[in-house]
Amino acid sequence: MKKIILTIMALIAMTANAQEKVAYLFVYFTGNEPEKEQICYALSDDGYNWTPLNNGAPIMSADTIALTGCVRDPHILRCEDGKTFYMVTTDMKSNLGWSSNRGLILMKSTDLVNWSHTAINFPTKFTKTWANVQRVWAPETVYDKQAGKYVVFYSLLSTTNRYDKIYYSYANADFTDITEPRLLFDDGRAAIDGDIVYNEADNLYHLFYKSEAGGGIFQATAKNIIAGEGQRDGRQWTKLPDRVEVTRTAVEGVGVCKAIDGKSWIVMYDCYSQGYYQFCKSTDLTSFTKVQDTKTTGKFTPRHGTMIPITQAEKERLLNAFQSHKQPILEGFHADPEVLQSEKTGKFYIYSTSDGFSGWGGYFFNVFSSDNLIDWKDEGTMLNVRSEQVPWANGNAWAPAIEEVKQKDGSYKYYYYFSANNPENNRKEIGVAVADNPVGPFKSSDKPIIRDNDRPDGVRGGQAIDVDVFTDPKTGKHYIYWGNGFMAGAELNDDMMSIKPETKVNLTPRGGSLDDYAYREGTYVFYRKGTYYFLWSVDDTGSPNYHVAYGTSKSPLGPVTVAEQPIVLKQDPDKKIYGPAHNSVLQLKGKDKWYIVYHRINNKFLHNNPGFHREVCIDELTFDKKGLIVPVKPTLDGPEPLK
Repeated sequence: MKKIILTIMALIAMTANAQEKVAYLFVYFTGNEPEKEQICYALSDDGYNWTPLNNGAPIMSADTIALTGCVRDPHILRCEDGKTFYMVTTDMKSNLGWSSNRGLILMKSTDLVNWSHTAINFPTKFTKTWANVQRVWAPETVYDKQAGKYVVFYSLLSTTNRYDKIYYSYANADFTDITEPRLLFDDGRAAIDGDIVYNEADNLYHLFYKSEAGGGIFQATAKNIIAGEGQRDGRQWTKLPDRVEVTRTAVEGVGVCKAIDGKSWIVMYDCYSQGYYQFCKSTDLTSFTKVQDTKTTGKFTPRHGTMIPITQAEKERLLNAFQSHKQPILEGFHADPEVLQSEKTGKFYIYSTSDGFSGWGGYFFNVFSSDNLIDWKDEGTMLNVRSEQVPWANGNAWAPAIEEVKQKDGSYKYYYYFSANNPENNRKEIGVAVADNPVGPFKSSDKPIIRDNDRPDGVRGGQAIDVDVFTDPKTGKHYIYWGNGFMAGAELNDDMMSIKPETKVNLTPRGGSLDDYAYREGTYVFYRKGTYYFLWSVDDTGSPNYHVAYGTSKSPLGPVTVAEQPIVLKQDPDKKIYGPAHNSVLQLKGKDKWYIVYHRINNKFLHNNPGFHREVCIDELTFDKKGLIVPVKPTLDGPEPLK
């Protein structure tokens, strides 16, 4: 009997854990054009910071569900059974006019991915009472505990009404039909965008709504959603005097959601004229504190949406169904990316280590080209270290760097630096290949230009790998950097094919931990506004903790001062981004616009040879007013494509 009880208790615990809410789903539309009056999704772990799914594109096509071909104001609800979801939307194409919609759409799902739908047209369904309806705005659904039914409510305006009032219908058991509208709430002036939640703390339903005349969001409470027997419709609500929003800019589309902590509430509304969503927190639904203003830019431009808490399984299902496909930006496995914007062609190029080979055994380099930093064309193999192209090497083609140098006659040369295995001593050494075009053909030097024993004084161990090359815009001089376990630097001779031995220095940053800035490899140097920035990788390339740190200098050859907040880029387990490091940096020609290009570990191989399966990604790199690097948050979809 004891075993049976323990088994039952374990099953109950497993069920409870499976139902635990760990994130939020935000459902919204994005604008007033037909292509933007669509349903979109975004995910958040905290309810305030959002990542759009499906690259910000709609998760379904509105013209397959709506009579007008467009939808707005989606509201999502988890049903009482915990596994069914209802969504209702305004069936409306706004370019036909703000009083052009005549109905709403009922939707039902059990997985948040696949939805059935029913379009309700009021003039044709309610021919005797609502044939003259002008608009049916912002429908929502709430469970009526007293009636044991689902209530769909919305604002209505007809030719016989002086202003918008909030009406309701009961939905049928299949959520495919509704009863005739009846009055739910009359503010005495136009009221739209209603949202109803039940608060167990005061045993009241709270109705949030926008007062068009009052110019803000107000609230009313009631013991019952629907007027009881003998009560006049709409009179069950008690209006509260205070406004909800904590801003004085124009707002609409209020949404209220119980937080996953089970104690507080998240209250959000669309500051539509200012281009941001304002998020507030409340513990009692009577006082509200602003948490933050979330800018609606790029792929995340939400309008009038709602959100619900979701479980880990639901989050994973949504990610699998609507995951962004712009990161990684290169197909297949690649690592150690070097990015170049060519003056000669105007295109962008990425050169990388070919990955996916056991023991980091890639032996060739491919080059990729792009016009917009997002869509990349594989231009093919431009250097093979097992071929006659590189007479001194036999494998392990790693971590390249390239420099475009304009010649006195106006032509261009491309100097491509790389490390490879030298069979003469079975050590990794650095060579250079030269071409007249970014994609080659390249011809390698006959021997390495940096040997395994070319270490600065006092350096022991490590490898001659992870090369970087830098041209100082102040002097025009060229510098080279390399090392694993140490950071070496030297000035290149004018031929770009050899170093000046007397300039060789040890630049290794001292101290730090594997969670902070302890130098491992992957130096990258660039110049901005009088400062030389030195970036490097920390920890092992196969570790999820592999990340980028930085320091600065007043000279291309140091000394390097570690930044006070040195971490530039690190893993984000919530997004399943691991080991983002070994980067290069791109500045758009003539602009203070910067990008960081890096590799990360393919999460499917995180616990199985992760260093052999890496992917190339790109994100924006920004600086504060003091010139300090703002920590980069690695993304799933990357920046907007350049136009």
